[in-house]
Amino acid sequence: MEIGVVGKPNVGKSTFFNASTLSNVEAANYPFTTVDANKAVGFVKVPCVCRELGVTCRAKNSRCIDGNRFVPVEMIDVAGLVPNAHEGRGLGNRFMDDLRQAAALVHVVDASGSTDAEGNILKPGSHNPLDDIRFLEDEIEQWFLQIFRRNWEKMTRKTRVEKRDFVKYFCMMFAGIGFSEADVVKAIREADLNPENPADWSDDDLFIFTKNLRKISKPMIIAANKTDIEVSKKNIELMKKEFPDDLIIPTSSMAEFVLKTMAESGAIRYIPGDSDFEIIDQAKISEKQAKGLQIIRSVFENFGNTGVQECINTAVLDVLKKIVVFPVEDEGRFADKNGNILPDAYILDRGSTPRDLAFKIHTDIGNRFIGAIDARTKRKISSDRELNHLDIIKILVN
Repeated sequence: MEIGVVGKPNVGKSTFFNASTLSNVEAANYPFTTVDANKAVGFVKVPCVCRELGVTCRAKNSRCIDGNRFVPVEMIDVAGLVPNAHEGRGLGNRFMDDLRQAAALVHVVDASGSTDAEGNILKPGSHNPLDDIRFLEDEIEQWFLQIFRRNWEKMTRKTRVEKRDFVKYFCMMFAGIGFSEADVVKAIREADLNPENPADWSDDDLFIFTKNLRKISKPMIIAANKTDIEVSKKNIELMKKEFPDDLIIPTSSMAEFVLKTMAESGAIRYIPGDSDFEIIDQAKISEKQAKGLQIIRSVFENFGNTGVQECINTAVLDVLKKIVVFPVEDEGRFADKNGNILPDAYILDRGSTPRDLAFKIHTDIGNRFIGAIDARTKRKISSDRELNHLDIIKILVN
């Protein structure tokens, strides 16, 4: 599972990626700074069960900071998208190829309106950020549509002549884009189309199906970025009014990056996603940084936090409907065999079972699975019971 960070050039996309992962991806005020896709690890933030249990973690595959568990998730920062990218303009072809890998997208939009459609720098308020939301969704849908149309006649003919199941064959034909059968079935149903006769679909039918499939298979969160610029607040209100069904999260990726960097240096105490920070070493803070911290406090006053961590959490936990589960080997001490307390946390699909968790840990453990114990109650649970978010589970093997 990868979360894609997308958007036109110069909107703060790479800064958002850096702030999410503390990577050193080049970010500059000119289009196409990002050429090749950058990959790094971000983190989903959930309450760590150590606080509830009154124990001290020794986290291994994740991080525990003051009762907050940060669980790793892959992030991908792709090249900036410009109008008509689906026709290969700019770095369109590379963008679309990189996009295939993402399960959900964070679309970084310059809410201050200080970049034009091409990503060139303008005076804040000069460009309408609502146009950017429309254009990126349209570019992805047009790209999908081009691919489908190139293969549609051949695919529908083989479906009819060889009596193939359309949904299965469609998923096989476009496996590289990452559609599931459930995605396709839902897109067909919402378009009110007949999967038995896809050759009879009109161009409009195919386009509606494509739009539905884009929304379902590549769900998108809008990161309304640059909230540290005053005009952004009004634009974000307009964005939410114009797109009431979209998930729009105000963000300041620059503020998050500055806070994380200063926290790493020991100048401040800041936990990603928090609504405040604490200065702990004034000597490590330059005059420029001090002014920056004043601006960041105004971001907190207006929007609550920088929004970056909220985007990741919303993508993983709400949009992709994932849960976090803590496996242990010693249910009495909530530890592994070496005594490490709550060492691991795994991201699973909602509806996963103890058997699914066993295979997530290791294939051999999955193959040897015979049961599970709820470490909180110390009771054995059914192997097909749906796991809950923040469950603590002991896997039994033969």
